[in-house]
This record gives sequence, structure tokens and C-alpha cells, in this order.
Amino acid sequence: MQTCNIKEEVRSLLEDLPEDATWDDLMYKIYVRQAVEAGLEDSKAGRTIDVKEVRSRFGFPK
Repeated sequence: MQTCNIKEEVRSLLEDLPEDATWDDLMYKIYVRQAVEAGLEDSKAGRTIDVKEVRSRFGFPK
């Protein structure tokens, strides 16, 4: 999911940070945003696995 204006998206992320935010805080917000967008794209493209299949593959209880 590519945003129309990445600069505006970054500004929005910055505005949400507290005044005492660190570089790590900013990098974490960017990472989470990117991970969520990538997950949404995967979901739209059908690149998902049913939770039952994941549990089976890793031997987790149903």
C-alpha cells in the first residue's frame, strides 16, 4: 500500500510522537507502519495462511 504523499505520512507520524521521543521511537513507528501496510498488501493479494494451518505446522494446540 504505497501512500500518495510519503512526506505527509511522515509528518503525521512525527506529530504523534511526544516531545521527548528518541530516534528509536521514530524508527519503531516507521517500522510498525511499514509492517502493517505490508501485511495489508499480503492479505489483499491472498498471501495468507489460515490460523489452523499455522498451528498445525508449528505443533500448537488447536
